[in-house]
Amino acid sequence: MATPPHLNLGDIPLRRIGLGTNGLTNTPENVAFIRQAAEAGITMIDTAHVYTRGESEATIGSALPPVPEGCVVATKGGYDSGRPETLRKQIEESLRRLRTDRIGLYYLHRIDPETPLEESLATIEDFRRAGSVGYVGLSNVSVEQIERGRAVSPIAAVQNHFNLSERQHDQVVDYCAQEGIVFVPYFPLRGEARPEVVEIAQRHGATPAQAILAWLLRRSATTLPIPGSLSIDHVTENLAALELELTDAEFETLA
Repeated sequence: MATPPHLNLGDIPLRRIGLGTNGLTNTPENVAFIRQAAEAGITMIDTAHVYTRGESEATIGSALPPVPEGCVVATKGGYDSGRPETLRKQIEESLRRLRTDRIGLYYLHRIDPETPLEESLATIEDFRRAGSVGYVGLSNVSVEQIERGRAVSPIAAVQNHFNLSERQHDQVVDYCAQEGIVFVPYFPLRGEARPEVVEIAQRHGATPAQAILAWLLRRSATTLPIPGSLSIDHVTENLAALELELTDAEFETLA
């Protein structure tokens, strides 16, 4: 069976390869790059309040005013503190940097051990209800924390560290698939140098990165990797992984 190339974030259909921007700085070249990525077919652009001291968000805001129809810009807040006053300030700053009145997807970047998850998430939920946030997500969380979060706000996406070499969140991947929650693995391309990855890629006339992305896409129908890049050639290469189908044996070899 072919791996579906799209999934839905709520009622928004998205291509299942996105773009991570944790190294994006605000230069004319990078503004042009973000526009090119959107034109190439990227429909999920991921950033955060803390990335490059705000330059990542500012670059995206310069490149995409407004965000193209069918494209979602996701950002995150609360990395250093999940206190409501901190989150309110960061959401307002992200709205200004992104030059928008509505953030498509907003994650709680990580849970603050000094602030209850419910308290942090209630602040983001206030912005969702006011229309300044479209969908709410959680990052760096367990299944138990997702369930606690869902009692406060509809959780549309979860972003955790996951790849061939980092598998501690297998249970979260399965839970998200079961519940129809988009699972967004960050640092998805670790493990490219494994001999079996290289062999499978060569068999398909593909790159190791494409083989890994194909494995992630097949791992769960709700998975949407966000490999980071500053190169439109790499973005195009990553998107081509949507057309790569691994055999059952190849999938199991990497699993």
